[in-house]
Amino acid sequence: MAKREILILGNEDLYRECEMVSKDQLDQAKRVAVDLNDTLDVFRLEHGFGRAIAAPQIGASIRVIYMRIDDEDTVFINPCMEVLNEEIFELWDDCMSFPGLEVRVNRYKAIRVMYHDLDWKIQTEVFEGDLSELFQHEYDHLDGILAVQRAIDLQAFRMKLGE
Repeated sequence: MAKREILILGNEDLYRECEMVSKDQLDQAKRVAVDLNDTLDVFRLEHGFGRAIAAPQIGASIRVIYMRIDDEDTVFINPCMEVLNEEIFELWDDCMSFPGLEVRVNRYKAIRVMYHDLDWKIQTEVFEGDLSELFQHEYDHLDGILAVQRAIDLQAFRMKLGE
């Protein structure tokens, strides 16, 4: 497929809740996953970061997340997230939809995720620490929530300029 434009902070499409994918729409979800891969690859080359991307960030309003963990790619279709305990941690979060801006947020330390894979089989993953944070960030995109809306206070923003 192709690299797609990443929607930037302020684009109203980023604030919309995404639609569930039906089994009949699996081919569409697979095409979106390829575009997510290509878009992530180009973004990483241009900006030097990026481990995951959600479908709404490229204008596809469906519940699909693409994550690259230790050079292994995983596509989450219709993920459902369960918090495993109420323990949270605070961190600086960044986003491909607002490169250069970081936001201080709270995230749960451990979550369980159930989802359909590209073969429409139900899978379960448990994430802790930074992977838990990463997944929660992408999951928020599916619900039309951006990290800037999760800021811990009005001083929880900073610009990250050239490394």
